[in-house]
Amino acid sequence: QKQIICRNKATLIYLANQATITPHTWLSRTDKLDHPDKMIFDLDPSGDDFEPVRDAAWVMKKVLDELNLKSFPMTTGSKGLHMVIALDRSKGFDYVREFARKVAERTASRDLKHLTTQTRKEKRNGRIFLDYLRNAYGQTSVPPYAVRARKGAPVATPITWDELKNKKLGPRSYDIGNIFNRLGQKDEPWKGLKQHAVSLPDAEGISGNGEG
Repeated sequence: QKQIICRNKATLIYLANQATITPHTWLSRTDKLDHPDKMIFDLDPSGDDFEPVRDAAWVMKKVLDELNLKSFPMTTGSKGLHMVIALDRSKGFDYVREFARKVAERTASRDLKHLTTQTRKEKRNGRIFLDYLRNAYGQTSVPPYAVRARKGAPVATPITWDELKNKKLGPRSYDIGNIFNRLGQKDEPWKGLKQHAVSLPDAEGISGNGEG
């Protein structure tokens, strides 16, 4: 299976000319494919209500803060929210995935009424799915500022935690029509993300059953 490596505008223009609307990128880079430089959680709602997603994000942020892991939120342009932790690539995908599973389960255990790690949709019962599964070799995620193939062309947008407090904010608040105005008026919320790259701690002390 071949993958596109996009390092310049010309390649990006080529992809657009091939009718690529939403790119999906790996969690690792070409020089160290087995070692991700990010860990991602996708807070995936069953419906279109963003308020439960917002609540879930704060619960997970608290868990990550307890582990001294700085998280960066991003609206997806679809229904949910991504939370990203920068990694120093010292751990391989197997370790990162297992660590992410334990974090998701600990988070879910704090609010089993509203959160779950259950992969089967029919067993979620309307709860927010804390999706950690993309933390694996060959899995992909929507990158920042990707346009989504939805009505209005919403854009996946990095935000600050303070912005997440705004009840008017939704997963599709930013689109191709207003994103450039935002970029011209606000500092990049994920500026300095790489400076927070960490080696994940020992996962042995993380517990919590989130299957529900």
